[in-house]
Amino acid sequence: MWCIPPKQNSAFVAAMEDVLDLCTQPFDANFPTICMDEKPYQLLKDIRPPLPSKAGSVEKVDNEYKREGTCSIFMFNEPLGGWRHVHAGERRTKVDWAYEIKELLITHYPDVPKVRLVCDNLNTHVVSFLYEAFSAVEVRGLAERLEIYYTPKYGSWLNVAEFELSVLSRQCLGRGIDRLDVLNEPVFAWERERNASQRGVDWQFTTADARIKLKRICPTPHFIQ
Repeated sequence: MWCIPPKQNSAFVAAMEDVLDLCTQPFDANFPTICMDEKPYQLLKDIRPPLPSKAGSVEKVDNEYKREGTCSIFMFNEPLGGWRHVHAGERRTKVDWAYEIKELLITHYPDVPKVRLVCDNLNTHVVSFLYEAFSAVEVRGLAERLEIYYTPKYGSWLNVAEFELSVLSRQCLGRGIDRLDVLNEPVFAWERERNASQRGVDWQFTTADARIKLKRICPTPHFIQ
């Protein structure tokens, strides 16, 4: 018989193949695959108000600013369904994550038996933390409808929600914003416009491709006599 030696590459490959196999499955409305990611955002206030644009002249913005704290932007994206939901909150603690998961299951996907969630293995992304926000009876109902697939360390490129956050940053977060409520206005507008256009993702990179392109990190079986 044979076995794979217990080293980091083995864990990476196992988690990578789990996520790749999931991402290449066909669309199933009853078992949606949702990718989730989050990013910090620095709230900035202009020291001097910008000078408005005029005919033949662009808006002029001073480069001096005041820091107004940070917040966290949560992104949920269903690649095959062309849907995403974005929300900026004050923090990204385990309880904040729990409330975001509850909203995902109760508000956005109330009628599906199971949601397959892809996220990184941040220490706040654990189902048990739902118990710190809600009653045990409520959590049980939520947990039974949630199936989590963790991307491996150094494997954030497997999470489509990370790409969506990159698009959001380029299209929506270029200027300084100093308040959370002000930030959520353009974020929600971006979400509505992008959902209306059904911007989906056609994932082409398969497990077979990974075994070829990432052959150097695939563990070599050790035979036991």
